[in-house]
Amino acid sequence: MPRIVVDVMPKPEILDPQGKAIVGALPRLGFTAFSGVRQGKRFELTVEGPITEEILEQARNAASTMLSNPVIEDVVNVEVLDEASTQDAEAN
Repeated sequence: MPRIVVDVMPKPEILDPQGKAIVGALPRLGFTAFSGVRQGKRFELTVEGPITEEILEQARNAASTMLSNPVIEDVVNVEVLDEASTQDAEAN
């Protein structure tokens, strides 16, 4: 079934304690190339039938009004998930 992906991230000026904890732990695990981490949220909205422009617009509206908190978060991506890449990922 087709899916729409919505990615939400904290606004740049908002403190991200989870990101800070992750960036602090990475060097202890041997990952030394990273100087910063911001943690966000990903939503996958499953659609019955084809994804039309109207359905995509509904996803954008849901992202900005319900899936994110516009005071502290930005919706950074709303896109149709490619079925072929989904099947490849599930096979691995």
